[in-house]
Amino acid sequence: MTDFYETDEQLGQYMDFHYGPKHFGVPNFPKACAERCLQAKPRGERALDLGCATGRSTLELARGFGHVLGMDLSHRFIEAAERLRRDGELSYQLVDEGEIGHQETASLAELGLAGEAARVSFEEGDAGNLGPEYNGYDLIFAGNLIDRMPNPGPFLGGLRERLNPGGVLVVTSPYTLLPEFTPRESWIGGYYGADGEPVTVLDGMRAHLEPGMRLAAEPEDVPFVIRETRRKHQHTLAQLTVWERMD
Repeated sequence: MTDFYETDEQLGQYMDFHYGPKHFGVPNFPKACAERCLQAKPRGERALDLGCATGRSTLELARGFGHVLGMDLSHRFIEAAERLRRDGELSYQLVDEGEIGHQETASLAELGLAGEAARVSFEEGDAGNLGPEYNGYDLIFAGNLIDRMPNPGPFLGGLRERLNPGGVLVVTSPYTLLPEFTPRESWIGGYYGADGEPVTVLDGMRAHLEPGMRLAAEPEDVPFVIRETRRKHQHTLAQLTVWERMD
């Protein structure tokens, strides 16, 4: 399903999602998530932003960290994030209706992020297949990632060892559980167990993260809006959970 995120239309949607204006009064989602990350872990040397898309959360995290690596499987998203980091501005195309569209420009200076660009890097990669070199982080943020992974359970189970002692993991997900991204047999929740009781994705996260990590705050819903066309938008709630490494 990687090709889904490689089109001009998807790139424009995610550039607007990350760097465009508010829609319907809903705060910018990557910025809001980064702020919650920094509340949970105000400062540190190294952070890892998995599923960073076009990079806004990576840049926002650099307000509190010496270096932040943003990683995404989409070549187009990482290319756009790196060009914006390097040049400070990037133009992108939005669909208005049918074949009609218009151009917008993202500016790091206008967003107060020009100084953070030197403390971030971007890399195309598969969060579900990380090598041993991706260790030693004070914070890992996995934003709206686990419901787009073919096998999220082992991914979650391996994150503790990638964190430094006292490190923090922040996960967001709307728990959409689409079989075209995650086969039914790899779901970690969203089904009824053998006893007929519902097993939620949060239950599944606990099963894969505890006891080596603890839920450090009450889960909260964070809204986001993705503009598809001038008159069509997605309005979604992602649940945000904060986990602390136990040592």
